Amino acid sequence: MINFFPSNTIAPDKGHLLISEPFLSDPYFKRTVILLCEHSNEDGTFGFVLNKYLDVKLSDLVPDFPEITTRIATGGPVEQNSLYFIHTRPDLMLDSKVISENLCVGGDFESLKNYFLNGLIDESEVRFFVGYSGWSAGQLDQEMKEKAWIVAQATVERVMNCHEDHLWESTLKTLGKDFAILANFPEDPNLN
Repeated sequence: MINFFPSNTIAPDKGHLLISEPFLSDPYFKRTVILLCEHSNEDGTFGFVLNKYLDVKLSDLVPDFPEITTRIATGGPVEQNSLYFIHTRPDLMLDSKVISENLCVGGDFESLKNYFLNGLIDESEVRFFVGYSGWSAGQLDQEMKEKAWIVAQATVERVMNCHEDHLWESTLKTLGKDFAILANFPEDPNLN
């Protein structure tokens, strides 16, 4: 018998991944993987959707930015008129906030542009997002009780790979057999 709600023993925290459960009907978060950049029961939570992309180039959003070919993700429904970034260069971006070892969010955008212009940073070391995902204090905890999310450990490689088109499925499969079964569950069981 299939266990549609296998137990998830990892609690949400900064640097972890939120994986939407396969039956989540919210059109924005359906089959998403979110990197948590901050999590606090008192202050709330924010992060970026890693596996929803825009059909736009960075140069369309920031015309004077050096030409790079990285995919731009839709980070979430909040502040969709703002551009955010994560990176693996805390040695260069000293004003960024640490998410986990060798993974940071933000920093001075002009410095980032200059690092690209001078070849000091590679596009594989930065990911860009339009908007972010946010939860008020206690909201994510309530959604966890409703089993809307599964939590997983993040790796820098998984987070920074913007070429993975099946991130939701592959991330679930890393959690073991019970979760791997969910990864193969059809989006619309009525069509099966």
